[in-house]
Amino acid sequence: MESNDKPQSIHQVTRRALLGAGAAAGASLAMGGAAQSAPLDVPETWDEEVDVIVVGTGFAGLAAAYEAKKAGATVALLEKMRTPGGNSIISGGVIAAAGSPLQAEQGIEDSVDSLYDDMLKAGLYLNHPKLARTVAEKSVETVQWTIDELGVEYRGLAHMGGHAVPRSYALSAASGSGIVVPQLDKLKEMGVEPRTRTLLKRLIRDGEGRVKGVLVHEKFKHPDMESGTPKTIKAKRAVVMATGGFGNDPAFREMQDPRLGEGLDTTNQPGATAEALREALDIGCMLIQPSWIQLGPWTSPDERGFGMAPHFVQGITASYGLWVDTKTGKRFVNELADRKTRADAILKTGNPCIAFSDSEGYAKGTTGRPTDNRGKMKKAGVLREYQSLEEMVEDFDIPLDELKSTVEAFNAGVDKGDDAEMGRYMPKNIGKIGKPPFYAVRLSPKIHHTMGGCGINEKAQALDVKTGAPIVGLYVAGEAAGGVHGASRLGSCAYADCLTFGRIAGQNAAAEADWG
Repeated sequence: MESNDKPQSIHQVTRRALLGAGAAAGASLAMGGAAQSAPLDVPETWDEEVDVIVVGTGFAGLAAAYEAKKAGATVALLEKMRTPGGNSIISGGVIAAAGSPLQAEQGIEDSVDSLYDDMLKAGLYLNHPKLARTVAEKSVETVQWTIDELGVEYRGLAHMGGHAVPRSYALSAASGSGIVVPQLDKLKEMGVEPRTRTLLKRLIRDGEGRVKGVLVHEKFKHPDMESGTPKTIKAKRAVVMATGGFGNDPAFREMQDPRLGEGLDTTNQPGATAEALREALDIGCMLIQPSWIQLGPWTSPDERGFGMAPHFVQGITASYGLWVDTKTGKRFVNELADRKTRADAILKTGNPCIAFSDSEGYAKGTTGRPTDNRGKMKKAGVLREYQSLEEMVEDFDIPLDELKSTVEAFNAGVDKGDDAEMGRYMPKNIGKIGKPPFYAVRLSPKIHHTMGGCGINEKAQALDVKTGAPIVGLYVAGEAAGGVHGASRLGSCAYADCLTFGRIAGQNAAAEADWG
């Protein structure tokens, strides 16, 4: 670590950051990222220097830090919030893997091509093919890496919406903490720990186009973007930006899609904001597809944020129950369709919708889960329990005869092994709906994932907006990168994306030539 015997260097950088962060970044956004402010002066001396700087401590950032450290690099792991993990640690707990050992054990035929095709279908074929293909091809390798190197435990396979077959490994922990905690533990063993409350203020790119380090604010107090103490850190090899998406940044969201402003709830944690993306654009990173913002179809208006409802709605009712429009008593979508299809269908009804199952469906959907949140969900008013369909329809004002016809039609499909109405995949252990008690959750889509971000190539190198060439010294991984998922991300593919490209970014960052 170098001492800073010329404080004016930091003051000069900080002054530019303060003056340029608003107007210059705003100009970049207004022009789709085409504008670039003058590069920051590279400090003559730095407060600290390391080989690789990783910004962000979700799946991607922790994977990058692990691989960089494993390759022999010194690593600074930065996190703006008080605790590490980002959206990753609170996420649903499933990761896609095509052609996996668990599938083979259950006689499920699958392939990389099938997962790749499903990703493209969900993404409306706006996915950048090489990026999506990389995720599909490395999906099994990535899951195996979590098992072999991190000791992650899984409880079986889940069938996520939009996937042709069950292929998503479900974490025993039932949330992303099942991977994040082992990642943090392993990094601690290696001597790398997150520096929390450290905000990325600027990426420092020199006049020749190389990213050489960062300006941060230590002791940052969210959400005061000017709080904290300025510090420069030199990246002798590279910076990895794994700062996540902007799902909890209503102003930035609304700039990209005027329908998605302050009025909509989000599943994202408070730190999922756009300032890091703005800084990347300000130094000339290419912006990819920022207006594609995904709504989670399995959330409830009866709780804030991600909550508990998705585990019931996706894990139980999508495979063993039904989703119905309360005004008609009829199904309105394939409950295992991709997220965009289902969220759009809920909104299109213009009516309140519910997801429900009977007691047998509930039991099947919770098999192997470490805890049963039924009591907690009922106490919170999210999950409602009924002793008969008649009791349920009275509570939600559903036409009884129409709902009974809907259930009967589905049960007839169970007998035939075919969902003629919606074409839903029928698991081998599917059963008829009819045994009380019945459980129901109200549905209301929430902001979940932002598909847009910095343009990258298969090496996770950030791309320059003017030339399309890689920006030397800068890698981007996870939700901060755009192009992998196109118009809408397929469920459980975020884990595969973040971990795969996080590892790639860390390996390649550590292999960069030492410039200083």
